[in-house]
Amino acid sequence: MDNKPFNNRAWFFVLPVFVLVAISAIIPLMTVVNYSVQDTFGNNQFFWAGTEWYSDVLSSSRFHDALVRNLIFSGIILAIEIPLGIAIALTMPRKGIWVPVCLILMALPLLIPWNVVGTIWQVFGRADIGLMGRILAELGVDYNYATNWLDAWITIIIMDVWHWTSLVVLLCYSGLVAIPEAYYQAARIDGASRWKVFRYIQLPKMQRVLLIAVLLRFMDSFMIYTEPFVLTGGGPGNSTTFLSIDLVKMAIGQFDLGPAAAMSIIYFLIILLMSWVFYTLMTNFGVDAPEKEVD
Repeated sequence: MDNKPFNNRAWFFVLPVFVLVAISAIIPLMTVVNYSVQDTFGNNQFFWAGTEWYSDVLSSSRFHDALVRNLIFSGIILAIEIPLGIAIALTMPRKGIWVPVCLILMALPLLIPWNVVGTIWQVFGRADIGLMGRILAELGVDYNYATNWLDAWITIIIMDVWHWTSLVVLLCYSGLVAIPEAYYQAARIDGASRWKVFRYIQLPKMQRVLLIAVLLRFMDSFMIYTEPFVLTGGGPGNSTTFLSIDLVKMAIGQFDLGPAAAMSIIYFLIILLMSWVFYTLMTNFGVDAPEKEVD
């Protein structure tokens, strides 16, 4: 029987984390919940509204349209960045002098602040002074992200792919370099093709980091705000008005604090639910399945 005394002093090292989380997350969240069930006309006077704001938001076509745009955008981003990140990670060297060079080049886009990324692509896509816009104009392509909704969507998607694919690449690369060389030696002995090596060795070993990549990219793309706001301001029209932009317009532009608070709670719950669905599907899809033969 283990009679070693239990040391409660370890909790003092964890206490600052709890205090920090309470100040930065829990207290603001409770404030938002409080606003979502009340109405105010200023002067710090509140009136109980119950679930009225939630009903208004959920029945609003404005909310539904923004939600559909968010889902479409996140789906496109995942469909592009995950395969592209895997493909780039597979081409990167595992040893030699080019390893740090490739890692630094991959990390560079991630170091650029979000508002700067939006400004870069805002200038880059202009037909008068932007390199991409000027080249497209010279080629006879009628491109204008400020007036054409399709051009705006294409620009935002390309911008996000340029900015965040590096994250997927670095995560996949970390999973690839962790695979023991013995697996590749066994595959060479068995005469396995390049596809079978990827299918039965590399992909299963990357599934856990791919889970992290999918979750991070879904949450980031679903909460995207700064880049499209700087680039298009949610336009042309409302074509790039995602939930985050619509939420800011409602809270700051219209000062509808009650509906904005209810919308933010619904927004948070949607992200939580979708992340749980992604996590459940990917963890139950062969992560712990027995390894297969590669011959």
